[in-house]
Amino acid sequence: MKIQEFSFGNYRSFKDIQTLNLSAAKIKSSNEEIDINNVIVGKNNENISFLKSKAIYGANASGKSNIIKAFGSFINIIMTSVKDEKALKEYIESFELSTVTENQPSFFQIIFWHNNIRYRYGFELDNKNITAEWLYGKPNERELPFFIRDNQVIVELDKTNFSEGNKLVSLLDDDSEDNEIFRNNSLFLSTLATFGFGKLSKSLIDGLSSITIIAGLGHRGLFNYASEALSDNKMKEFIVDLLKYGDIGIEDVITYEIAPEEFPDDIDDELRKDLNKKENRTILLSSRKKYDKDLKSNEMAPFLFKTRESEGTQKLFELSPIIYEAIKNGHPLIIDEFDARFHPLLTRKILQLFNSMENQGSQFIFTTHDTNLLSSKFLRRDQIEFVEKDKYGASHLYSLVQFKGIRNTASFEKDYIQGKYGAIPFLGDFSKLISTEKDA
Repeated sequence: MKIQEFSFGNYRSFKDIQTLNLSAAKIKSSNEEIDINNVIVGKNNENISFLKSKAIYGANASGKSNIIKAFGSFINIIMTSVKDEKALKEYIESFELSTVTENQPSFFQIIFWHNNIRYRYGFELDNKNITAEWLYGKPNERELPFFIRDNQVIVELDKTNFSEGNKLVSLLDDDSEDNEIFRNNSLFLSTLATFGFGKLSKSLIDGLSSITIIAGLGHRGLFNYASEALSDNKMKEFIVDLLKYGDIGIEDVITYEIAPEEFPDDIDDELRKDLNKKENRTILLSSRKKYDKDLKSNEMAPFLFKTRESEGTQKLFELSPIIYEAIKNGHPLIIDEFDARFHPLLTRKILQLFNSMENQGSQFIFTTHDTNLLSSKFLRRDQIEFVEKDKYGASHLYSLVQFKGIRNTASFEKDYIQGKYGAIPFLGDFSKLISTEKDA
């Protein structure tokens, strides 16, 4: 599954519809290898190439994280709208700084390729109702409307290419206002996927649900997931190697079954409380070399991972199985504040892993403040995106490739810091915060 475009509007700080484009522009970089390594060339009838990564820059509070939240809301509504009637209320928050949009629906649309076919799927909704929904497919040269929904009415349906939609419509009682199969706050595509005959719908939703979104740090679920991944030998090998290559000094990571009376003294209260709830009490240990007076190592020293390893090490550990699965399975990975707690050289190495020939199908989208990545040596111009807020509080998304006259050899980092591309904070004179008058 590959993402070509993701569009959204009237969502949080974004008033107008914005589009994140992951199709490769017809440009040439200063280094031919970048144009080869950083791009996924379409196969068979895919007459388009896709970017392997997209870096999103902007000032604090510019709206970068809201792009990640938009992805998350889009996927979560697809996955939960049928079984959770409160899903729309939980995930939808419109732009609130304009009277024009306050009573208008939010907009979401994705153009993606699944099994070598291009699809365009989207919907409009507020926090109570889905007001529009559509699915277009392009099995041949021409894009066809598989179905179009207007509120509770399917106004157009392709009975040939989307026969499963016709089967569901035939089951619906048009006279019933309380139809449990097709509610006003559930998606038609998601509803179809719950039926045995909705094979295409389920396949499309499975493809969309393969998009992994990481929108926070220190999430216990990520740590537990990485710990469980150690039981897979190939996964463990990748995790330990990534920690080693990250120059962290860890030689191994092991799980250890432990009884409450054996809990070490330095265990933190949160971990102790969590372990006491489990029947199988498992702790994670990192192993490092221990040296004698001659600086020779004949044994290993174990450390309680959760309390003795740094937050950066723990983040790398948590992300490692997700990175492995994304690259191995060709799934998109989206991370907010990717560089947080990481050294700039480490973020660069991980980015280069995605922009390498070893990665044949995964796309990596991330927000960052790390300007070290803003280099023509690592990224194409179409891989760099900016977010900026206007004076009316609305965020806008635009790509570096949209700027004319930017040389391939230009210093993207220097030009960005100097404000040539916008999307930087306008900071006041901090020296005025502490003045002799205030001290007096």
